[in-house]
Amino acid sequence: MAGHPILDDAERDAWDAFVTMRKALDRVLAAGMRDDGDLSEAEFQALSALHAATDRALRTGELAAELCWERSRVSHLTRRMADRGLVERTECADDARGTWIVLTNPGRRALLRTVRGHTELLREVVFEPLGPEGLARLEAVSRTIADAVESSGRAPGAECAAAAETDRRRAAS
Repeated sequence: MAGHPILDDAERDAWDAFVTMRKALDRVLAAGMRDDGDLSEAEFQALSALHAATDRALRTGELAAELCWERSRVSHLTRRMADRGLVERTECADDARGTWIVLTNPGRRALLRTVRGHTELLREVVFEPLGPEGLARLEAVSRTIADAVESSGRAPGAECAAAAETDRRRAAS
């Protein structure tokens, strides 16, 4: 879409408001995760993916694909998480190079504490202030923007979702 290369006043005001909101929301959610479960956002995402997985376990590559991260980032993160007792790292019996990342009971408890606080916080700072009509508008706007990003062809990460699905199918067979 061609247009003027500089945002007009309405576009700039809307964008500035969105960025300000997103930063404030990110900060308060990150603080809540630290306070409720002593988790970083990255740890919360990893534990959530493990909690949703069959047998609460994923191979390193599967977790990387699920989170759309590089394997090295997942390896570093899960080593630190294992040191804290949130996950266990075990060798794959059928692949000497592979590692299973398994959610531990302490990791599950930290995740559940964080989810409870996260849910309460989302209700307090997002859902209740918006009310039902605002919530419906938020969903509609979010879907519209997500669809536009996907159809633009500029969305990195689409291959991550496909890789995660391929890894899930491979693991199931």
